[in-house]
Amino acid sequence: MNDGTIGGDDPARPGLRRSLGVVDGVAVAASSTAATTSIGIGLGVTAGVVGPHLPAIMLLAFLPVLGIAGAYSRLNRVEPNAGNGYVWVGRSLSPWLGFTVGWVNIVASVAFLAYTTAVTGSALLQLAGRAGLHRIGSLGLDPDSTAQTTALGVVVLAAVTVTAVTGVRTAARLQTWLLVFEYVVLLGFCGYGIVSGPHSFSLSWFDPFAIPSATALAQGLLLSVFCYWGFEAAFTVTEEVRDPRDASRAGLITLVTMLGLFLLGSVAFQRVLSEEELAGHGAQGLAYYGDRLAGEPLAALPLVALMFSAVASLQAGVIPTARGAFAMSRDRTLGPVWSRISARYGTPAAGTLLIGVLATAVAVLALMIPRLADMIMATVNAVGIVVALSYALTALAAAVRFRPLLRTDRRQALRAVVLPALAAVALLGLGGYLGWSFYTSADHFELSADNGWFLLLMPLVMIVSGFVVAGWAKWVRKSPYFRTGAGTDADSPKLLTPSN
Repeated sequence: MNDGTIGGDDPARPGLRRSLGVVDGVAVAASSTAATTSIGIGLGVTAGVVGPHLPAIMLLAFLPVLGIAGAYSRLNRVEPNAGNGYVWVGRSLSPWLGFTVGWVNIVASVAFLAYTTAVTGSALLQLAGRAGLHRIGSLGLDPDSTAQTTALGVVVLAAVTVTAVTGVRTAARLQTWLLVFEYVVLLGFCGYGIVSGPHSFSLSWFDPFAIPSATALAQGLLLSVFCYWGFEAAFTVTEEVRDPRDASRAGLITLVTMLGLFLLGSVAFQRVLSEEELAGHGAQGLAYYGDRLAGEPLAALPLVALMFSAVASLQAGVIPTARGAFAMSRDRTLGPVWSRISARYGTPAAGTLLIGVLATAVAVLALMIPRLADMIMATVNAVGIVVALSYALTALAAAVRFRPLLRTDRRQALRAVVLPALAAVALLGLGGYLGWSFYTSADHFELSADNGWFLLLMPLVMIVSGFVVAGWAKWVRKSPYFRTGAGTDADSPKLLTPSN
């Protein structure tokens, strides 16, 4: 074991500093999951697919995600690593599949950061409008314009990226205070909405069999899985917590908390808003909900909470993505720039800054989709498919790794083998079915959020590009990862470097 720094006390091999506890891990994971953003935006997007059955789809999606969480927790106990799924899948299934998990997590996170950048800008423009600022010179401020929201959001992304460079502890403290404010506002407004909403409560909201079609069910489930996505951020900082078991606790605590918040939010929104209102307001859904419940200045509080949630999720998105790239770089599956550790802050500073630059570039490319609501729909669908693939492969890795328990401890085998395997099959089936439905829903390609071929192309590019980069790592970088599938462990006595 080392002295609290990965790589020990050898100054030639600096590592990530162990400084976090379980509360810090919860702050990072909860900020990455971004419940306020998911409720304020994701519920409207999902309602457009499944109608008024939001509580049902959130509960249904929780079941496979719970199986995935069990796989993460069990694997983290035996092999804590910043690369988590990339390392676990590479060792248990295949280095190529392991690299795919690591790669799609990085590209999906960059896409998420790009879309959250625009959401942050939209929240700021909405707040400016409430303050009476509707124009700057001849420019009319429009919170649904991807150009304006992206430009403003990129400024915020730059600021939070710099904060992330200074250390996870600093970022976790900031996120803790942001989360406290968000949750107080969210619980207050959702609780009041449930009590005072004009629409009658209906048990049919919890009936998954009333969802309009199998395609709507599959798409709704993947959109809901996307809402839960981020709880595993606690495992990407597992090398920076004082006890790796704290990462497992933080991930599970975050996941259960998200379930409660999503159910509360979905019931509250449907008590206050009609189905058409919920599905039709996109990125401005939470602000509209606040307006229906209160007058100014109280009505602005949900919007402020959304802004804080978006800012926190930007920072929380940068942190685990940079750690995943760090783990891959020290195995030489990515370039050495990703594993350079700042001597001052003990963080992968260069990689963190590079993640911010890449997210900015993707956000600029997303300007080809002029409406923010359309860009959100396209991004969420693409990320939902690749996240389902990543989760499924990680769960399969757990099932394969712990399969001897089927003969020795059936109780443990249920949690470590059977449930993860069932979750993996469910997510792979959903992703495959949704991909096929996208393919058959169109007969031509069009750069549009409602074109099936475009929606299918985005996740395919994310996945296929990973095999290209993996080939470069195997045959050009000659990464040892592709011989063993084993990543550099957190307490390895010698980190891999480009020279050895």
